[in-house]
Parts: sequence; C-alpha cells; structure tokens
Amino acid sequence: MSGLKEESSEADLKGSYFYISTFQHLDESYFENDDRNQYFEIFWAREEKFLRFNDHEETNGDWMYLIPPFRNYHFKLANRNRKGILIAFDKDLLIYEAKEFSLSVFKFFSREGDFTTVHIDEQTGKSLTAISNLITEEYLLKRDNILLLRTLIKAFLLKLMDNSSQQLISPGINEKRIYRFLMLLENHYITERNVGFYAGKLNLSTKRLNQILKQKIDKTINQMLQERLLAEAKHLLFVGKMNIKEISFSLGFEDPSYFSRFFRKMTKSSPEEFKEAIRLRIQGLDRKPRW
Repeated sequence: MSGLKEESSEADLKGSYFYISTFQHLDESYFENDDRNQYFEIFWAREEKFLRFNDHEETNGDWMYLIPPFRNYHFKLANRNRKGILIAFDKDLLIYEAKEFSLSVFKFFSREGDFTTVHIDEQTGKSLTAISNLITEEYLLKRDNILLLRTLIKAFLLKLMDNSSQQLISPGINEKRIYRFLMLLENHYITERNVGFYAGKLNLSTKRLNQILKQKIDKTINQMLQERLLAEAKHLLFVGKMNIKEISFSLGFEDPSYFSRFFRKMTKSSPEEFKEAIRLRIQGLDRKPRW
C-alpha cells in the first residue's frame, strides 16, 4: 500500500469507477464530493481501537468499516499517522456482475443497518493485504483497466465475506426481485412509504413480496423501509450539519414530533440523546449509548 503515497490523492470522482488512498494521503475533498454517494466504501483501519454504538465492546486490532452507497460518513482523519486504506468503488460496477453476487454485496454492507463493521484476524489480513496490494498497484499504473480492477475487488470482497461467514445468495428469480426492490428502496424510501408502491413496481402483490423478503432476508417491506429511514436519520445526526427539525423534514416527516416518536420507537432513545451520545463518544468520555 505504500506506493499510494506518491500518487496525487485529490478526490476527482467524475468519470472514475474507483478511488483508493491511504489514510495518510486521503484528501479531505473526498468527503465533500457529491459523487461519493454512488460509492461502496471500505475503510480498513489498522491497529484500531474499535468503537461501535450498539454494544459495549472495545477491541484493538484491524477493523473494516463497510459503507453502502448513499450513507456517507465523515471519518475524522485528523491524525495523519493513522494506519489504513480506503478502497471505494462505484455501485454501477455491480451491474456487470450476477444479480446474486450484487445482492450479497448490498446485504453484506448493510448487515448492521447503516454500515457494517468486520474484525480482521491476522491470517485473513495477510490474504486481503496481498489482494489489496494488487488492487493499488493496478490503480496506480493503469486505473482505466476496469475489467481487471473489478475482478480484483470482487476477489477481495469474496475473501472478506468468506471470513465473515457471509453466505452468497443462491441464484433464482426471487433474488433478482429482491435486488430490484433494494434499488427501488434506495431511490424512493423518503417519498414512498406505501408498501404497495414497491410491490406494484415489481408486478407482485404486497403479500407475495413480503413472503419473498421474509424467506430470503427475514424482513418485511415495512421493516426494510423503517430500517432504511433510521439508517439515514442516524447518518444525518452523526454528520451534524442539520438540526433535528431540518432532518425530520428532509426525511419526509410532516412534523418533527412524528420523527422523534419514530426514532424513539426504533432505538428507545430520542434524536437528542443519540446526538449527545455521539458527541461524548467522540470526545472519548466513558458514557455508552443504549443502542
């Protein structure tokens, strides 16, 4: 990964399917780039103290933070000695893959809701390092070789999913329907809360789509909608650029009180409590949130 330090890291994503940088040379402009919404992101943090909001564990080691498209977190990298690498790739790359693999990737990156965290053991770390070195070498030398970079990133993801006991989804028509549903959900979850809208777009009854989702991912349409809204709400609260009233309106709630009730129902905490817990954790105070 050391070869990346000689490469200009200015975050120009237009016309590119990939962005790769060490943490030490990651340009801050990347986090503000509008095209970042289209990217899957793998933040591989080396020798990291793991911090997660939904449990009480803190573990040192190598951790990966897997962030799906449209859920951009701004990881603070003020310490330029922090060891790690970012591998980001455009979601449109999955168009060229089998729908079953694409669905498995979406499911893996969203396994814990807003993003997924994975601990990397020493043996798996060695294997993934070997693949990532090939990825970065090709990225530096000939980044327009999309086929080879896509193949290498697929190998990286397959190894990572295997390490995490993520089973690949078997092929079939229902998997393709779920993939289409997930695409519809990403595009319409704020404006369309009627479950019939999604079923209708897939030429299915609401009952049948719910049956398929329950069978394959053990969730209903409504659960998926609520979890996607909650993930975006947490993201916006985490970023902190909008107040709670602005967040509620941006997510399609007619009244901030409706948003607060929704958030408390889903997390057992208010939006204000969530924001305060984030602030305290970032400051390193010993106070654990309840989700």
